[in-house]
Amino acid sequence: MAGVKLTRLEARTRVIQGAGRLAFVCFCMAIGFVVVATAFPQRRELEKLEAKLKLAKDQEASIQADKEYHQIEYRALREDPLFLEIHARDRLDYYREGERVLKFRSE
Repeated sequence: MAGVKLTRLEARTRVIQGAGRLAFVCFCMAIGFVVVATAFPQRRELEKLEAKLKLAKDQEASIQADKEYHQIEYRALREDPLFLEIHARDRLDYYREGERVLKFRSE
């Protein structure tokens, strides 16, 4: 009789231990889902901020290129008389006798 009670007690103990392990696994999975669920909005916000940063860097590069172009043009106007003559003739629509001037319009 004592052996039967001991066997039942061991069986119940194994069932309780199994249930405890199952509960622990479920708890860990729930915590994992919570962590992942809270990370998604932060990930979306990070992607938005990275897109804004890329746009700002592209604008900065464009402005920097424009600045360099104007610096080069300014330096050429001050130091290169041939460039100054070409630029002035283009703006004022002057040309020399016998000279052919081709102009292209940008759209």
